[in-house]
Amino acid sequence: MADVNRGNRPLSPHLQVYRPQLTSITSILTRITGNALIVAALMIVWWLLAASTGPEYFAFANGFVTSWFGDLVMFLSLWALWYHTLAGIRHLIWDNAKMLEIDRAEMLGWMVVIGSGVLTVFSVVVLW
Repeated sequence: MADVNRGNRPLSPHLQVYRPQLTSITSILTRITGNALIVAALMIVWWLLAASTGPEYFAFANGFVTSWFGDLVMFLSLWALWYHTLAGIRHLIWDNAKMLEIDRAEMLGWMVVIGSGVLTVFSVVVLW
């Protein structure tokens, strides 16, 4: 029979024992940014549909998209787009069995995080 009394050992991996790694956090963040980009795309589609509907409805939609909240969503969407793109490139590198060593995989993770921030700021400065 199976040992029913396992003692006070936590099941592995457990949050009390397991320390999240940069590669796992960046992988989870890739999925989150991908889903967040869907929300931003829907907001842009709504804005375009409002433009084709009429001037009153477009004024309402345009007011929302150009408000501080809309600007924040668009800025975060720009960051998410750069992050998701760089993370995709990282996964393409891994798919070719390159840079799979722990130190190089962590370096790629930091390159994705820092690169997405730098490219976002650069894009905002150029597009402003």
